Amino acid sequence: MKQRHLFIMVKEPRAGRVKTRLGRDIGMTRAAWWFRHQAQKIIRILSRDPRWNTVLAVAPDIDGLNSRVWPETLPRWAQGQGDLGDRMGNILRNGPTGAVVIIGADIPDITPKLINDAFTALNDHDAVVGPAPDGGYWLIGLKRGAKPIPKSLFKNVRWSHSETLTDTLNSLGTKPIKRIATLNDVDTVADL
Repeated sequence: MKQRHLFIMVKEPRAGRVKTRLGRDIGMTRAAWWFRHQAQKIIRILSRDPRWNTVLAVAPDIDGLNSRVWPETLPRWAQGQGDLGDRMGNILRNGPTGAVVIIGADIPDITPKLINDAFTALNDHDAVVGPAPDGGYWLIGLKRGAKPIPKSLFKNVRWSHSETLTDTLNSLGTKPIKRIATLNDVDTVADL
């Protein structure tokens, strides 16, 4: 069994419930349509790679677990309740043993090479992040199993803020952390 696990975080693509900042610019229905097709593209490209197991981290839990939008062939993980940090912490604390990498589905420039770079970084680092130009990040990964995930992980992180990455790195403590390529996620029409 592979010890590399890629979790792609997806929400049900309903107007007004996904990509709402983008929806304010282009309309909620168009934003939901964009997200659905963008997510399907990323899932299709990344789930074909045999170097890792791909898992869909779905929200809302019940709708996501039963969704017909996402491929039925991939395992699904309910994100659970709380803010983004609570939901990512759920994956990192309770997910499978080995290298666990989490990404969103709203980053058009993700490639299998970049995901492999993240997993390779975890060979000799405890954590990996893919920064975003807005002060956040598009990827985070940790090793699961050898050391417990700190309870402080994602505490006091200001989400959707210019200091999100800095806050997250502070919550990780002094672990050796590798940074990989900087990529944009899509939050507004300017990001498109």
